[in-house]
Amino acid sequence: MKSQTFNQHVVKKGNKSLVLQTIQEYTPISRADIANKTGLNKGTVSSQVSELLAEDLILESGPGVSSGGRRPVMLLFNHLAGYSIGVDIGVNYILGILTDLQGNITNEKITHFNDLSYEEIQIQLNMIIDSLLLSMPPSSYGLVGIGVGVPGTVSTEGEILLAPNLNWRNKDLKGFLEEKYDVPVLIENEANAGAYGEKKFGAGQSSDNLIYISVGIGIGVGLILNGELYKGHNGFSGELGHMTIEVDGPLCRCGNQGCWELYASEKALLNSAAEKGIRPAEGQKLSLEMLNELAEGGDPVSINIFQEIGNYLGIGINNIINIFNPEQIIVGNRLASSGNLLRESIKEKQKQMLRTHQKDLNICFSQLSRYSAALGASAYASENFLAINIQDI
Repeated sequence: MKSQTFNQHVVKKGNKSLVLQTIQEYTPISRADIANKTGLNKGTVSSQVSELLAEDLILESGPGVSSGGRRPVMLLFNHLAGYSIGVDIGVNYILGILTDLQGNITNEKITHFNDLSYEEIQIQLNMIIDSLLLSMPPSSYGLVGIGVGVPGTVSTEGEILLAPNLNWRNKDLKGFLEEKYDVPVLIENEANAGAYGEKKFGAGQSSDNLIYISVGIGIGVGLILNGELYKGHNGFSGELGHMTIEVDGPLCRCGNQGCWELYASEKALLNSAAEKGIRPAEGQKLSLEMLNELAEGGDPVSINIFQEIGNYLGIGINNIINIFNPEQIIVGNRLASSGNLLRESIKEKQKQMLRTHQKDLNICFSQLSRYSAALGASAYASENFLAINIQDI
């Protein structure tokens, strides 16, 4: 008898989750159309809809178009029932966004820094989250969760095992934030979060096999394979910024030599500019934005630097394409803003790729600009809330 009750409970949870997902995807939608799309009978749909209405996760709107009988009452996903915070922690910045349950950004905060300790970055992170919370509109559920993308390897339990460009090792940021804010916190590799953000909201929505390359101070890679985020055996896949492209190259902070990110990242770009004598105006710092402006203004030295970086990006991209044969490559994070300056060099390197792998391949730059990882992290938090809500019924 207990087994039967348990099985009925599992089926009910599955049905309810299916109904909610269908409303999210096809909002506005009628009860009859939910039944048609899910294969559930009308009684089951009606029961689950009643529960979701009581929980304020869906709303009823005015009548829809009639197909012959009474005009049906339409159902909407209540994306304003709660809010989540998505955070992208970079090597020299923190970007935080407040989103509704549909991923619409309602507020954002960003801070830039150099060479801060873990504890100092925690303080900056708290300030951003607190500021976003102050701007959060009233809602039924309030803050439902926080998602954080970090440039490093993250265990399946959410512990940051290694973030070499931040000098972090074995950091329990998840526990710290959960204790402070009393909401579920999900920690994810920044490139994985960026890949998910592009798949859900950006340039990758129509692709089931896409590779997101996050090019900032370092390089990370997120893999969506057969429609699912691929994380590897222990959750550490995607560290392709540390694949060797120069056997006797310089030592990387990860301990390897000749890593891809030493040649094709924002840091590599800035190092090359300094070596070639580009100097900022007094009181300013050498920056990607400055180099973009110089190159777009026709400065030949800056243009040449972007061509070199584009060549090295192209070499790494070719390796990735040969391994995974994806539909789409999306270049994101900071260097996405330099797409017009990098595109031709990457295309030139494509000519050296296997012809079989060039068919139906789309290489593009992020549509979400700097928001890919933060939006992906926020979506993790929102979806976790909705999944827990269903399970607890």
